Amino acid sequence: MLIADRVSHAYATTTGPLSVLDSVSLFAASGEFLALVGPSGSGKSTLLRVLAGLITPDHGQVLWRADVKGTATPLALARPRLGMMFQTPSLMPWRSALDNVLLPLEVGAASELGAASLNRDRAQEWLARVGLAGFEHALPRDLSGGMQSRVALARALMSEPDLLLLDEPFAGLDALTREQIGLDLAGILADRATTVVMVTHSIPEALLLADRVLVLGPRPARLRRELRVPGARPRGLSWMEAPGFTALATEVRAALQRG
Repeated sequence: MLIADRVSHAYATTTGPLSVLDSVSLFAASGEFLALVGPSGSGKSTLLRVLAGLITPDHGQVLWRADVKGTATPLALARPRLGMMFQTPSLMPWRSALDNVLLPLEVGAASELGAASLNRDRAQEWLARVGLAGFEHALPRDLSGGMQSRVALARALMSEPDLLLLDEPFAGLDALTREQIGLDLAGILADRATTVVMVTHSIPEALLLADRVLVLGPRPARLRRELRVPGARPRGLSWMEAPGFTALATEVRAALQRG
């Protein structure tokens, strides 16, 4: 479904080019959940923005939906429905929770999902699915950090995305709230064919939510290790107490610490 083929990118700085990605390749099948982990500043967020089409790589390309012959379309031409969550909820402070969820449809192809009244009904349904029924008309200032993240999640899912990109979306939350929202997300995705790529610094979060964990090395990032997480999603918290979980977490840490 999603292919990054030998992607490299450098930023222009006052002291010269700063290489961030070095020939990174990955793929994700339809409905697969990938977690990207790596050292701080290694280029994970840059890679996610390349996958979103927000950054054009210096070398390599991002492709979408290969056919049975292996032929795929450049992402920019394929234009899949895309949902994205950033490190902060980035809600419009003057808009209600409901109107924040509706925002992508107002700036995109709202006609894909129907008339305005239908879209409002769908937005209310999504707010209910993320646990915010009754808060449709609340402003962001009246919502806790966890509730704001739930609004951002509903907004990202509102367009029924083919590809969902998550850039450490729950990093600013307390541990219990982060864990619960992760479980809620896993439940929502269980009956959907959405392809997901998530950047996270949390090894437990990666192993709880993902089908595969990709470990990136320090900048300029290269793919250092790939680990498949056993068992079908969604996984319960009991998985985090299993010996297999501990063994995989040790492997991820070892890959991160390798010189």
